[in-house]
Amino acid sequence: MTAPALRTTRRCPYAPPEQHTRIRDTDSGISQVTLPSGQVAWALSRLEHIRAMLTDPRFSSDRRNPDFPQFTRERRAFLPRRSLIHLDPPEHGPARKAVVGEFTVRRMAELRPRIQEIVDEHIDAMLAGPRPADLVQALSLPVPSLVICEQLGVPYHDHDFFQTRSKALLSRDLTAEGRKQALTELRDYLRDLIAKKAAEPTDDLLSRQLAEGNDPEDVVSLAFTLLLAGHETTANMISLGVVTLLERPEELAALREDPARTLPAIEELLRVYTIAEFANSRVAVEDVEIGGVTIRAGDPVVALSNAANHDPAAFGEADEIKLDRGARNHVAFGFGIHQCLGQNLARMELQIVFDTLFRRIPTLRLATPADKLPYKDDALIYGIHEVPVTWEEPA
Repeated sequence: MTAPALRTTRRCPYAPPEQHTRIRDTDSGISQVTLPSGQVAWALSRLEHIRAMLTDPRFSSDRRNPDFPQFTRERRAFLPRRSLIHLDPPEHGPARKAVVGEFTVRRMAELRPRIQEIVDEHIDAMLAGPRPADLVQALSLPVPSLVICEQLGVPYHDHDFFQTRSKALLSRDLTAEGRKQALTELRDYLRDLIAKKAAEPTDDLLSRQLAEGNDPEDVVSLAFTLLLAGHETTANMISLGVVTLLERPEELAALREDPARTLPAIEELLRVYTIAEFANSRVAVEDVEIGGVTIRAGDPVVALSNAANHDPAAFGEADEIKLDRGARNHVAFGFGIHQCLGQNLARMELQIVFDTLFRRIPTLRLATPADKLPYKDDALIYGIHEVPVTWEEPA
C-alpha cells in the first residue's frame, strides 16, 4: 500500500493540517507519508516522540545524507558544503560553541537599545506614510532584516537582493534552475562580502568568526544559514502575532496595561503557529523504536511539529489560544543540540515590536478582515504575505 502524500494545508491559521492531527490521534501517533520529493518517510506527531527523537544520537541532522527527508527533488544538490544545521556530533559541538556567544541573553541585552531604535524608526515612518499601510513591508520584514544585517555585518542596502533570493530558496514553486540560480547568486555575494571582511575586518559576527581562524567557506555557510533563518521566520511571527492580538482586543488591552504579559503571549504564539514546521526532521542512522514503532537505519523521519505543539497530552485545551499559558516546552525552536541559535534574539525582537507598536498606535486595526488575509501555504515555512492596517490620528 502506497503511503499517502504529506499534506500541508491548514484548515485555519491557528490549527495544524487535518492530516497531521489524524496521524497524532492514531494508536501510535506515527505513520508513513510520501514527501513531495517522492521519498517515503515516517511522520512523528506527538510532542514526547519528537523531543525523544531530537535528543537521540541515532537520528542524524545531516542534510547531505542521501536518505535525509527532502521536500523538493533537487534541494539536496544545493546544500552548502558544511553548515551548522547539518553537523552531527562530534563536529557539531565545537562549531556551535564558536558562534553561540553571539546569541546569549547577555549579548541580546547589549543589542536591545539598537533594536528598540530600529523599531521606533520604522513605526515613525509608517505613521508618516499613507493609510492603510502594509505591516509586512513597513515593519515586520524590515526590522528583523536590518537587525540580522547589522549583527552579521551585511550592508542593509543589499536587503532586497538577499530577500528575493531567500524567498526563492524557501519556496516550492520555483523551478530547479531558478532555485539553483538564487543559491549561486546569494553564495557568491556572501563569498565576496567575507573576502572583503578578511581584508578589512569590522565589528560584526562574520569578522569575528574570521578572526578566530575559521575557514572562510565555513563562514560563508554560517552567514547563509543565519541570513535565511534570521529574518523570514521572525518577520512572519511579527505579522501573525499582530493579527492575532488585534483579533483579541480584550487580551491586547491586558497586554498594554501589563507588559509582563508579553513574553508568555509570545510563547503561546510561537506554539500556535510553529511556522518552521519541518525544521526538526531527521534521518535514522541506526534502528530505533519510538512509540512501539521500529524505525530502520536509513529511514527519513519528518517531525509534524505543529501537530506536536497542539498535542492535548502536552498542552491543556491545546487548540485554544491562551496568551497567558506561557508554556515553553513547545518545539517551535526545536529541541536538543540543534535548538535554534537565534531564539533569544527572536523573542526579544517580538517583545520590542509588540510592546512598542501597541503602545505607540493604540488605535491600530486591521484594514482587511483576518479571514481575507493572504496566508502562505507552503511546506517549508508558514506565514502571511500582506497585512493591511490602519489607525486613527490622535485627538
